Amino acid sequence: MVLKPPRAERVTLEGPAGTLQALVETPVTDQGESLTVPAFAVVCHPHPLFGGTMDNKVVYTVARACEQRAAPAIRFNFRGVGGSRGAYDEGRGESDDALAVIAWGRQRWPQAPLWLAGFSFGGAVALRIAALAGPERLILVAPGITRLERADFGPARAAQPACPWLIVQGDEDDVVPAPAVLAWTAAREPLPGAPRPEVRVLPGAGHFFHGRLNELREAVLAFVP
Repeated sequence: MVLKPPRAERVTLEGPAGTLQALVETPVTDQGESLTVPAFAVVCHPHPLFGGTMDNKVVYTVARACEQRAAPAIRFNFRGVGGSRGAYDEGRGESDDALAVIAWGRQRWPQAPLWLAGFSFGGAVALRIAALAGPERLILVAPGITRLERADFGPARAAQPACPWLIVQGDEDDVVPAPAVLAWTAAREPLPGAPRPEVRVLPGAGHFFHGRLNELREAVLAFVP
């Protein structure tokens, strides 16, 4: 099947602190026909106070990989970013924002499972809400696990995904060090019957995967059905 570039739709969603700016991208065939939706993806962006937006190239890459599997993808700006109302809330309010976007997606595609993803701070948000969101797949890219240890972000022991999950990490990441992520991952006790994460470490890759986005995309493609 040949896919055209996805159909892009800029939407405004109702969030807990006001409206949220989002971009919905829906895959179509080369004839412009819509596809059967196997899942929909929600991708959370990096830290709002350090330039993180839904247009981040890692977020874009993860969304496009999901779209290659015919899954519509929603990228959105957390509160206080771009056209989204509200102010930064240390991960708590941003978790509520992500849940609101997921609820919107479930209304739009009621029969489709969720693929939840996040990069850096967005990875910590995705992991924090996984138990509530109930994704079919969880994709974490250089997840900000250090934030999960802080009292204002919620206990790390609560972050125990019940679904298959993937961590993609660069071993030269100077923002979220690979040894910290690997140690954190090894220390997690999975829920009964739940899988341990699939971990892909990209040698020589930094936090923003400069020059390595194709490898990141391939890792995501190999993980989603």
